[in-house]
Amino acid sequence: MAISVVLFALSACGGGSSQAREPDSQAVQPKPPAAGKWERVKVHGTSLEGNLMGETADPDVSVYLPPSYATATDRRYPVVYVLHGYTGTDLSYFGPGSRGLDRIADRVFGNGSAQEMILVMPNCMNRYGGCMYSNSVTAGDWESYVADDLVRFVDQNYRTLAARESRGLAGHSMGGYGTIRIGMKRPDVFSAVYALSSCCLNEGTIRPPGSGVTPLAEAIKSPEEAQGNRDVMGTLARAAAWAPNPTKPPFFFDLPTKNGEVQPDIAEKWAANSPVAMLDQYVGNLKKYKAIALDIGLQDSLLAGNQVFVDRLTRFDVSHTFETYEGDHTSGVPQRLEEKVLPFFSRQLVFSP
Repeated sequence: MAISVVLFALSACGGGSSQAREPDSQAVQPKPPAAGKWERVKVHGTSLEGNLMGETADPDVSVYLPPSYATATDRRYPVVYVLHGYTGTDLSYFGPGSRGLDRIADRVFGNGSAQEMILVMPNCMNRYGGCMYSNSVTAGDWESYVADDLVRFVDQNYRTLAARESRGLAGHSMGGYGTIRIGMKRPDVFSAVYALSSCCLNEGTIRPPGSGVTPLAEAIKSPEEAQGNRDVMGTLARAAAWAPNPTKPPFFFDLPTKNGEVQPDIAEKWAANSPVAMLDQYVGNLKKYKAIALDIGLQDSLLAGNQVFVDRLTRFDVSHTFETYEGDHTSGVPQRLEEKVLPFFSRQLVFSP
């Protein structure tokens, strides 16, 4: 939303009296930034076909086209793929009532803080609140959907610079986890990544509840019973992504506890999906990136896990930047997108063929 601001100047007149001058409205009315175009399309993914949860293989995808896209018809653009967080959708970032990434992009591109680029965000909401951007026969192969199916569709249907040097990957919370997870494996597709307030980076320790207490997730008998309980839903979402089991309907996954006791073989699967544990396998891939950036608020409960991951990056001599700021898990997201994320990709991506 552009806000018009009228400034009133007070001046002393020659006779010792003063009065307010009429403002020159033409001089003080700021020109609103040129608007890009936001559209929502369905993008089929062969990677998602046949998932045991029965979730769609045709997710909604938000696509933001920068202001010059409609008129500069010979111009091609870099693309940044952005991944939303748990219990969110692409509509958490685009359109009315959202964090307003489309409006943020209009401002940043309009004031010259960043060069114009295409922004793409898939909707990975499922019945448990999110896909975890992982590879699972239960929840679907979201790694391949993002890096293969979605990138292919965007390159075929929009004027992109279809090369890794012109593609970036970013995300917040669960999307930050997805950014790091997919980024580790797919430097052939992306050249720069930015992870904000990432969750689930260090899932190596699963603690049972107090003695004699059975986790609530174990008491759920059907997916519908979990609705409304965020903690239970989060456990089910991770189980569907990280511990699929085709022989166990109706959930088709294993929980990491049974009768309140940790199941080591399942806990190991959770640990194996933690970027902290995965990192040493993908050091070579991470060193292929032109730039890796992470940030998190100092009041975010996920700070410790991020610090452990960043320590591992440093230990393996993987070039990166890490910033902390005053804020909790969600308070700084729009500001970071505007002041840090889009300018970062403007510096790091290639904007010419």
